[in-house]
Amino acid sequence: MNVPNQITISRIFLIPIFMIFLLVPFSWGEWSLLGTVIPISHFFAAVIFIIAAATDWLDGYYARKYNLVTNMGKFLDPLADKLLITAAFVSLVELGLFPAWAAILILSREFAVTGLRLVAAADGDVIAASKWGKWKTVSQIVAASALMLHNVLFEALSIPFATLMIYVAVILTVFSGWDYFVKNKHVLTKST
Repeated sequence: MNVPNQITISRIFLIPIFMIFLLVPFSWGEWSLLGTVIPISHFFAAVIFIIAAATDWLDGYYARKYNLVTNMGKFLDPLADKLLITAAFVSLVELGLFPAWAAILILSREFAVTGLRLVAAADGDVIAASKWGKWKTVSQIVAASALMLHNVLFEALSIPFATLMIYVAVILTVFSGWDYFVKNKHVLTKST
């Protein structure tokens, strides 16, 4: 197994670790960071989540730079992304920090685009990630991180950054999903 695939698998293994920190009610207390009170366990969950999210860029960089792109990597990388985002948003819904309607929209789009890719793959087509899909992922990671960190840095300024990022993530998610289906409608019409 090559290095990019090992990095991707490490991202998958970090998911239950960040979920434990986020969801298990540890009694480590709270920190006051820049006027925001944040549970210490949520801080560590956010750090682990951010590290896991950063490996998405790292594995892709190494795979392209050293020509280590494999079918296993093509399968594992988007799977790891979807597992990470799903775990984050479902956990945040459980904590009452993320609206369920937004999680449903985001996860529905992920399933729909994955289905579109599977149909395309069955016909030998590959649907590459679009720039909108990449921006969607970044916005989702920023929104989840800001929520786990309880809007630290922005709370003292009375800026609802985390809430704004939820709406940005939802808008980019819906738009990028629409974009995938419009640009690849031939995949569905060819399969009927």
